[in-house]
Amino acid sequence: MPAPPPSTPNPQPNPRGGRGPHSFRGHPAALADDALLKQCTTRRSRASGPGGQHRNKVETAIELTHTPTHISASASERRKQADNHRIALKRLRIKLAIHFRTPLTLNDNNPTDHANHPGTPAIPGAELPGAGPSPLWQSRTKSRRIVISSDHRDFPPILAEALDTLAALNYDTTKAAAALSVTGSQLVKLFQKEPAVLAMVNTERTARNLRKLR
Repeated sequence: MPAPPPSTPNPQPNPRGGRGPHSFRGHPAALADDALLKQCTTRRSRASGPGGQHRNKVETAIELTHTPTHISASASERRKQADNHRIALKRLRIKLAIHFRTPLTLNDNNPTDHANHPGTPAIPGAELPGAGPSPLWQSRTKSRRIVISSDHRDFPPILAEALDTLAALNYDTTKAAAALSVTGSQLVKLFQKEPAVLAMVNTERTARNLRKLR
């Protein structure tokens, strides 16, 4: 399986194709289910392991691959194909949030774009946005706190926006938190909700001689 592309908001109110009235365009993790699935290929296979004869006879395992980025996610732990499809889609959104960065225009008018990130492929519907937190982000923050659980449907796009901002600011959590109008500790707590995120962020920070987050 190809490795995810190297890892900017992107946010604008989304009149179509988003996940709700506060969704933003620009990141595939924020797309509505049908819109995201149009960008994916689906592979079905027989689930392995325990689960009885019925599980081995029916192709219940699902693997979704996001064609523009080659990022994929799978699920096989449930007996029903529909359940595995739902879980695989959720996992795909998380992986997209972690591994795909979208363009971000900073407040100092210093935009990042695909020319500066040649490993980042173009995504249908990805547009260069204005600066500042998205309406979705603002709806999930209060008094500089991020109010969301890792199981919430808005978690992947919120995570994507945080990581886009962090990447655009060279993985400086203090600057990213200020840009997103939250505290630095709240930003770190958001990353801690998904272990793979913290590991990725620390890899990037180490490469820039910044201390690891805990």
